[in-house]
Amino acid sequence: MSSRRIERLAESVKQEASKVILYELKDPRISFITVTKVEVAPDLKRAKVYISILGDDLARRRTLQAIEHAKGFIQAKVGAYLQIRYTPVLTFCLDESIQKSLHISKLIDEAVKGNDLTIKGELEE
Repeated sequence: MSSRRIERLAESVKQEASKVILYELKDPRISFITVTKVEVAPDLKRAKVYISILGDDLARRRTLQAIEHAKGFIQAKVGAYLQIRYTPVLTFCLDESIQKSLHISKLIDEAVKGNDLTIKGELEE
């Protein structure tokens, strides 16, 4: 398979899965979720859908369980949209990159504030 086709398919799966999760799932456990990326296997039979969920650990676990519960529905909707011979089997994975970047940003902000206090103290002396 050409890598261009795989990239196009991954982008289509990402867009359609996002739409289905956002507009068609009515589960109250699903909130503050973003589909960050999709990796499609070279044989087009499997696709890993990376999702980012904002909230505490309990909210993330509940949302991930709800997504796993609705996996068949999401896959059917994505398959109907794609209109290809075989719909990739979707696997949902939690993407921690946004949480990690928020944590790093917070640490940088704290370091800058601490540095500002040190500089102000030196200037006053």
